[in-house]
Amino acid sequence: MELNIQNVCKSFRDKEVLRDVSLTAYSGSALGLLGRNGAGKTTTIRIIMGVFYPDSGDVLVDGKPLDRKKIRIGYMPEERGLYPKKIISEQLIYLAMLRGMTKPDAKTACDKWLERMGMSEYKNKKLETLSKGNQQKIQLAATLMCDPQIIILDEPFSGLDPVNAMLLKDVIREMISSGATVLFSSHQMNYIEEFCNNIAILNSGSVVLDGKINDIKRSYPRDRIEITSQQCAGISEFVLSRMSDMILSADIDTEQDDTVLIRLKNADFKGRLMTELSSGGFDIDCFKVCEPSLNDIFVEYTEAGI
Repeated sequence: MELNIQNVCKSFRDKEVLRDVSLTAYSGSALGLLGRNGAGKTTTIRIIMGVFYPDSGDVLVDGKPLDRKKIRIGYMPEERGLYPKKIISEQLIYLAMLRGMTKPDAKTACDKWLERMGMSEYKNKKLETLSKGNQQKIQLAATLMCDPQIIILDEPFSGLDPVNAMLLKDVIREMISSGATVLFSSHQMNYIEEFCNNIAILNSGSVVLDGKINDIKRSYPRDRIEITSQQCAGISEFVLSRMSDMILSADIDTEQDDTVLIRLKNADFKGRLMTELSSGGFDIDCFKVCEPSLNDIFVEYTEAGI
């Protein structure tokens, strides 16, 4: 299944919120939807959900308009939307029935997902009696009760301890492996890199960058080299004295004293650098190109909106 947001525009009164937004997400994979607060992520999500309708543009599934009566969508909002004073199982069943499930099927799904989340013992408790992390697991169960084909997760790991985060990771991987189309919105770039092959960055209502994360990183100049060795001081002195025609800088990392960061005048000098270091007899543990982090890329493409 292919989900396409195609040339979508949306304004509220005189404020243009989305400007010609296009992006694509595929079944069996996750798309990272990134942007600073106010960039248009939530509006995009609400248009997919049918909460808002675009002023122009289309939301398509396999080239046809998204039929929300036929395509099941699960949405986990950043601001959790369950009822704190209601019994957990009762509201999960109620919400599943609102999505079209029969009561027996909703009860079966409720038991299944509470067990998967390790929350069966709380099924007859009120939500407010649970910790924040456990409430979040109930929210994810509510999102997945209808076996959605499109899953939208907005900051799903916010405030979770490492154990609960690991459980949610496993569940999300299961959903991706089962063929679901996942849209993942988060400011925690480590989770985006862990789950998403593709990203789309929104800034001031427009998509300013999209594509495969690996391709985006490889598009940057590959002229920064990181070398790990117990002989960093010697390596730094060696390259600066012997290879000044190709080296801009060679500095020992202030945070990791077994790492030297080398900036080449041209990325094509990588091979010569490796040859020279080998001939110098240095014991090198790791030699790699320093690619920009996803956080660096995010800042580069969104800082203009500050």
